[in-house]
Amino acid sequence: MTFTETFELQPLAPFSLKLSAQIFAGLNPAVRCFEDGVFSQVLRVNGNLVLAKITSKGTVENPELQIKLASNQPITAQTKQSAKEAIEYIFNLHLDLKTIYNQAEKDAVMHKIILQLAGFKYPTTLTAFESLVDSIVEQQISIKIARTIEERLAQKFGEKLEINGAYYHTFPTAHNLADASISEIRACGLSQRKAEYIYGAAKAATTGDLDLEAMKTNPDINSVVAELDALKGIGVWTAELTIFRGMQRLDVLPADDFGIRRVISKYYCGGKPIKAADAREVAKLWSKWRGLAAFYLLAAEANGVVV
Repeated sequence: MTFTETFELQPLAPFSLKLSAQIFAGLNPAVRCFEDGVFSQVLRVNGNLVLAKITSKGTVENPELQIKLASNQPITAQTKQSAKEAIEYIFNLHLDLKTIYNQAEKDAVMHKIILQLAGFKYPTTLTAFESLVDSIVEQQISIKIARTIEERLAQKFGEKLEINGAYYHTFPTAHNLADASISEIRACGLSQRKAEYIYGAAKAATTGDLDLEAMKTNPDINSVVAELDALKGIGVWTAELTIFRGMQRLDVLPADDFGIRRVISKYYCGGKPIKAADAREVAKLWSKWRGLAAFYLLAAEANGVVV
């Protein structure tokens, strides 16, 4: 039996679901995807699994989202509320972009980009652990291959929800992966070393040696980077990417990322090769939202924005 619930959310304007969810286009609908204007993902809330489907019913300046939940368990008021909070977190729906946009008016290049990408809020993984695993997977391989591996991890180790004969999967928890073997993790398409890194991170998270959720409220970013960097297989790039994508720290710039350096150079340095230090120097223009600004540049390139 399938239980359903429908409700609306009003994000803080401006907000564009199309821009914010476009990185999920073409992905596996059994895990997470954005297709025909609908974003879908299984959420683990209150010990239950619910499939959330999100559609935009408003405009960028007057945004409204319709949320449809489906589960094989009754959807209680508490489950509905928790699902609402999870969706708000994933898409940063309370982020005040207008304040950021006002600051960006001093930067002619970024101001022009924002005018064409208004409402873009870079999504956050539901847990910091998911962001850490994704960042390990994505080390030195193409994003397309990485996404395939991440989907395999979800389908092999994540929890499974059946809705009307179709199966959907969550991203695996630290416990899910700590209970697996390194060889099983590697079988998803990972190298031996990456499988070891992921297994090691999962073990550290389950024993309490690594508290990723507590890191979200640590005001000292450098100490968070250092703590993650101390883990086997986790360098500064992986740590910074984990923090930005999994902890909503918009001030963190993964300057060692080749793609980020490329777009900073494309829009600010005439396309010449630049180093991480050069990227960080340019990023001073963006103050405490330097990380988000870098991903605006990536989105600008992906959408063919010309300034």
